[in-house]
Amino acid sequence: MRRWNGWTDEGDDVGLPDGAARLLDSIVGPGRRPRDATLDEVVAGVRPSRLPPHPLASGDPVDRIRHARGQSLPDWIALRSGRLGAVPDAVARPSSVPEVRELLAWSATHGASVVPYGGGTSVVGGVTPADDGRPVLTLALERLAGLRGLDPRSGLATFGAGTVGPDLEAALAPHGLGLGHSPQSFERSTVGGWVATRSAGHQSIGVGRIEALFAGGRVEAPAGTLDLPPHPASAAGPDLRQLVLGSEGRFGILTEVTVRALPRPQAERLGSWFLPDWERGLDAARVLAQARLPLSMVRLSTPTETATLLAMADRTPTIRALDRYLRLRRIGERRCLLIVTAAGRRRVVDAALHEARGIVGHSGGVGVGASVGRQWLRGRLRAAGIRDRLWEWGYAVDTLETAVDWTALPSLAEAVGRVLRDGLEPDAERVHAFSHLSHVYGSGSSLYTTFVFRLAADPDETLDRWRRLKRAASDAIVEHGGTISHQHGVGRDHVPWLEAEKGALGMATIATIARRLDPGGLMNPGVLLPADGAAVAHDAAAAGR
Repeated sequence: MRRWNGWTDEGDDVGLPDGAARLLDSIVGPGRRPRDATLDEVVAGVRPSRLPPHPLASGDPVDRIRHARGQSLPDWIALRSGRLGAVPDAVARPSSVPEVRELLAWSATHGASVVPYGGGTSVVGGVTPADDGRPVLTLALERLAGLRGLDPRSGLATFGAGTVGPDLEAALAPHGLGLGHSPQSFERSTVGGWVATRSAGHQSIGVGRIEALFAGGRVEAPAGTLDLPPHPASAAGPDLRQLVLGSEGRFGILTEVTVRALPRPQAERLGSWFLPDWERGLDAARVLAQARLPLSMVRLSTPTETATLLAMADRTPTIRALDRYLRLRRIGERRCLLIVTAAGRRRVVDAALHEARGIVGHSGGVGVGASVGRQWLRGRLRAAGIRDRLWEWGYAVDTLETAVDWTALPSLAEAVGRVLRDGLEPDAERVHAFSHLSHVYGSGSSLYTTFVFRLAADPDETLDRWRRLKRAASDAIVEHGGTISHQHGVGRDHVPWLEAEKGALGMATIATIARRLDPGGLMNPGVLLPADGAAVAHDAAAAGR
């Protein structure tokens, strides 16, 4: 079972090399181990439920706490400090569509807001209850899971929205099929959550983002049922699937998802290179994207991230030998690590890697075989758990991401890194920030940034530090024309910057759709749209009763 206030399972110990501690001590300063609240202390502070008993709902305080937050840094600070604020009044686990409809009606009767909860992996406040005076019912979707139907000839597979990544792939494997969608939260996140947040897996340039894999499904909204048939293509007006993609529970409960499964690849190949500098690394990534090779991943680290990855690997004989080799090849301190993968039919995969090798070589890349890339792949899903260990060492870790065109990318990357590194200077605190490109496109790329800073003695001060860093980085993203979210969704954390991207009319259109599907303003208030919109809708509905 996952720990109640972090990412890893209870009792798991995520080991980190000594190099990680030395690196952070030298760049950020020595951390101070925090004093975390115990579960018993948090339970003692939970207010009694404001909802009457229901046979499908649990009012157990521990259950409510475990579903009170996701995995954003503000969520972590709330859980670790015990200062949770709003906690669901009840947690329900429907196992059928009629039960979902019954719970929506029950919530409306008692004036409760409803928070859909899949894997609880949101890193942008997507499952945090609104503290607006209303009772809160969290709908945990774990029983709406499993393979519901399969058409192997068409590659269409229908799953309950609460199906987690490993279970989805395990259900498809006996049929020679797979989805290939693998975000870093793959082991805990759900197919419904992928759709609701417009998720992108690390192989998305090969298999596609979730919007390419999402064929149809079913949404239970307070106003009724929205069925989305899985046509291969259609010109019958606007595509209503686009309303569901990225809706983050504001329109209703996604109960069923039909995906476009693919034949499992015959072969997977990986190549690793070091580029002399960031500029030539960007050129190589851009040419790879625009060549439209059948690659599944192109990942380029900045010099700072490359140095961080190598430092955290400790100074083993292999790393020392790699460093000597790269220096002999004139790849110095500004080096950037590039990892490329291809998956599919053997001949196609071999041809794609051959072409990639030529493109990267033209930009001055030096190949180092597949071992460096394989080591990164092996640890990719463990990376989220590293936050638990770093917190114990006294460090807060968060990530943010965006996407922008190739022309603006260098200046955006520089600006985001600069405002993060300088963001806590008034506190005489340092920040370690580093980035990579994880999803490349013909017109541009994502930019994924990690930043680390020291925990303050007071959790409120730690939260204030995060807010200042988040605000500065988000402002820089908007100023340079980037999207406020490439793959994490909007949640609560990105709402202040969404209008800059959508425009006033765009935001009003989203709000109108929300009111049509959810006239009472029950669904996940404060996520995707400002909370006051939901409250106004709720008050208007109440006045009409």
